[in-house]
Amino acid sequence: MENFGEGRRSGGGGMLPLLALSAVAEYYRLPWKPPVTASLLAANTLLYLRPAFIDPVIPHISEVWFNPHLIFKHKDLKRLFLSAFYHVNEPHLVYNMMSLLWKGIKLETSMGSSEFASMVFTLIGMSQGVTLLLAKSLLVLFDYDRAYYNEYAVGFSGVLFALKVVLNSQAEDYSSVYGILVPTKYAAWAELILVQMFVPNASFLGHLGGILAGIIYMKLKGSYSGSDPVTMAVRGVTRLVTWPLRFLNGMVRSRRRRITGRGRVGRGQTGIAGPGIWRCQSCTYDNSGWLSACEMCGSGRARGDGWSLNQGPALSSSNDLPLDELRRRRVERFS
Repeated sequence: MENFGEGRRSGGGGMLPLLALSAVAEYYRLPWKPPVTASLLAANTLLYLRPAFIDPVIPHISEVWFNPHLIFKHKDLKRLFLSAFYHVNEPHLVYNMMSLLWKGIKLETSMGSSEFASMVFTLIGMSQGVTLLLAKSLLVLFDYDRAYYNEYAVGFSGVLFALKVVLNSQAEDYSSVYGILVPTKYAAWAELILVQMFVPNASFLGHLGGILAGIIYMKLKGSYSGSDPVTMAVRGVTRLVTWPLRFLNGMVRSRRRRITGRGRVGRGQTGIAGPGIWRCQSCTYDNSGWLSACEMCGSGRARGDGWSLNQGPALSSSNDLPLDELRRRRVERFS
């Protein structure tokens, strides 16, 4: 998340092809393509590019800057939630989306799409809400409004800090944060300090809100067993949306199961085997109606052999081949 003293969008350029190439390469090597991560990448990128077909229906960045003063004054929930999906320039967008690509793939692959989508949208609300409360608390307790309460900020990095906390919550090893080796579970805190040192426009309060949201989320998740309501809602919507595809897939599979193979051996069959099938009187193998000789033993098709739609099986004649002759024909057939 980046902040600016004034609500203006700064420039940048030339890095979007790098993001596209990285995303395509990463997804190409995956056997399963995480759909929620791809959707989040596409949503953030489309909101930044503002193509003509969506430009008239989406708010401008000046309407969605995260500003605690304006949110409380006008009860503007649009600024509270949409500001996470907007970015001020290409470096800001690409840096955040590259981080989302890596974290999203790891988390969605391990959690599943429904639970991952539930967690992301929960963390968006929690990180933005915690940041808002921190800014209000600084104003009420310390009358500290200039740096945080009236700042303008946008970006997905607050959510990314929350995802980093979730991803590293159970890690016991060490990670390198800008060349400094720290315990992985505390990497988000180290990154918070280092980013603030080297990126002056970074929103310290927004990043801190993301870390605290991730910690709160893990505490709540640890104290509650079972699927949370948001996950259940996401799964329900997903099942509803994909029902036509699942229905068509079921019909195709059912149709494939009705298509029989080469035939069956055995006299114990009852009922009609189906049109175009005749049974060998020598070995009782069911053959296609197009064949004039048995596929199993090579015996010729006798008059009266067969099935029809309106008839039962023809009665077997009493002049069956001797067992030795039947065996000899089978050996010749398959040798």
